[in-house]
Amino acid sequence: MKLTNLIAAFVALGLFTGVAVAAPGHKPGEGHGHADDTAYGKPGDPKKPARIVQIVFREDDGKMLFLPNNLKVKKGEQIRFQLRNNGVLDHEFVVATVEENLKHMKEMEKNPDMEHDDPNAKRLKPKTTGEIVWQFTKAGTFDFSCLIPGHRQAGMFGTIVVE
Repeated sequence: MKLTNLIAAFVALGLFTGVAVAAPGHKPGEGHGHADDTAYGKPGDPKKPARIVQIVFREDDGKMLFLPNNLKVKKGEQIRFQLRNNGVLDHEFVVATVEENLKHMKEMEKNPDMEHDDPNAKRLKPKTTGEIVWQFTKAGTFDFSCLIPGHRQAGMFGTIVVE
């Protein structure tokens, strides 16, 4: 049986049996912020009040940028990230620790078509918008990055300081 047929059969089996099927190298609920509480916080409650922070994605003179790329947040604060891709390329916004984002960036290099639409991550096509609601439950310095291969290296990352 060809590998693609084997993978398709495995996925179909998982769909019919209710067994979670993860992408290669991932366990269900791992690596994308699926946990209820992480080192950098937890998914927010869209029904509760949140401070709105607008983040614009763009390319400029060979660089890829988030505007703004530096945020200060109070411990326990819920943020409603309103995301807008003003660029001409797909971009994503992934909130995590620097270490987790760098590790996941390496996985993305092997699997560049991996898309994120997780509580802590959103991929946007050009000229589209999206939203993430996130609560920062722990103090520290955290990262947001575009993990599409080459984008972080071109400057598409930022820092969140939780005090």
